[in-house]
Amino acid sequence: MNTGTTIKTMLQLATPATRMIQILEWGFSLDDPPGADGVIELLQADVAATVTAHVASGVPNLDPNGTTTLLTLGSATGTGYTSTNEGTVTATRPFDTVSLSSVSGESGLSYVRTFMPDDRPIVAVSKFLRVRATTPTTGSDMRCFVTFQEVG
Repeated sequence: MNTGTTIKTMLQLATPATRMIQILEWGFSLDDPPGADGVIELLQADVAATVTAHVASGVPNLDPNGTTTLLTLGSATGTGYTSTNEGTVTATRPFDTVSLSSVSGESGLSYVRTFMPDDRPIVAVSKFLRVRATTPTTGSDMRCFVTFQEVG
């Protein structure tokens, strides 16, 4: 997925009205450094981005005996990837931020953070977890992931 040249949500998880999610791990990798210094964020937003909708098979449960996810699926304003519209966000809760240097070799092109049990962010019900990229002048191919558990 290409980051584009403005703020762009690369992955969005939409929590239902009945469940929160706890973030266990997240990460990303880029093919090339951005053309100007950039930033990758993991944050909770109050408004959905317009995304390509995920289907249940795209959100696998890592527990072989677990149930299908209750995340909001099948909608352009639910769980999905590669936003086309960021929406008008009025409130965010940042969980992690990574600065990217445009100078090759100054910052890594891959990042993984595993949250310790007492430090794991919780995304509230009816909110949106986003992996958001800002690469101001040149887009870069990016892959990202979030490992989470649903909590009731």
